Amino acid sequence: MSVTRPQSARARIGFWNMASSATMNPNGPRARTRRRSGLTALALTCAIILSGCGVRLETPPPTEPVPDALEVVRRTAVADALLVADQADAAAAAKGTRADVVVELHQISQATTVQAQQLGGEYDSGLGDIVAEQSGASPSATTPEHTPRAVVTSLVDAATRTRAAADQAQLGPLGRLLASISASQTRYASDLAQLTGAPAPEPPPTRIPEPAEPSGEPSEGDEASATPALASADPAVVPTGLSAEDLSALVLAEDTAGYALEVRAAQADGDVRARAYERAQLHRTRAQAWAQVAGIASTDQDPRRVAYAVPATPTQELVRDLEDDLAQNYASLAGVAEPGTRAILVSLLTDATLASAPWGAPAVPFPGLPEHA
Repeated sequence: MSVTRPQSARARIGFWNMASSATMNPNGPRARTRRRSGLTALALTCAIILSGCGVRLETPPPTEPVPDALEVVRRTAVADALLVADQADAAAAAKGTRADVVVELHQISQATTVQAQQLGGEYDSGLGDIVAEQSGASPSATTPEHTPRAVVTSLVDAATRTRAAADQAQLGPLGRLLASISASQTRYASDLAQLTGAPAPEPPPTRIPEPAEPSGEPSEGDEASATPALASADPAVVPTGLSAEDLSALVLAEDTAGYALEVRAAQADGDVRARAYERAQLHRTRAQAWAQVAGIASTDQDPRRVAYAVPATPTQELVRDLEDDLAQNYASLAGVAEPGTRAILVSLLTDATLASAPWGAPAVPFPGLPEHA
């Protein structure tokens, strides 16, 4: 039988001293190991806390994407159209608005809403509320006036901006669409102004620019042909980017319209005769101006004829068809001409749109664009 003898106090003390020397020594290996382990744990804890809270010190706060020039043009046209639609709806719902004005306002609201949709609608990045909260921005306190006359003003403003954008848009198809929308908004403004007694919108200048002389100096007739109203407007620019065939077709279309209206004026009397004859002379003048721009006036390439076949349709229908054909021509050329040179084409599209109104043509959201008919 073996007996385990109790450990002496000295032995126990000696063992404790050896253990203590390893753990209590501030420079001992275990102390250094604990310090390294503690620092690592602290770093991991901080990383976990930061990642859990969603803090990214190296990431800036979210910002709205900066739109390019093309997107600015599109957004502005969309905002203008939707503003008109909202105002028209509110004015139609206002107490005391006449029934015929309400009908017109509903048509304007529907048309401008469709225009905004065709332009791509509103852009929403989803950051608008976040950016507003971070910047402390508050919603605008300005409330637009909701009356029929205010709608006329908004239509005129929208048409003016959209017409300028159509001239400068870098993409031809967008320029064509903007030109049509501008013409439509001008027509709706004119119709609503007539119903409400508001001032009629001023139509854009339609003087076809004369081709520059070889020396680059204006011809003698330029100064005489410019009226004070036109002189204060943007200078007329000859469209570039159009082919000889494009210009020849335009000369022929204007001259055909002039001849047809001359025939109908000779067959009519009273107001119809006067209006048809006045418009006929205007189309003949434009045909000559475009022939000069093309450089084909009085040459073998001049497409004009002595006479044209005139459809046997009522005069009102004939005028509407002629002006609609011209609107399509000018809209198409607005999509082909180079940016900065479309202004006269957009203005003539607007003129054709307005000219058909007295002959019973309804206002449409996209004049000159048959694919949207």
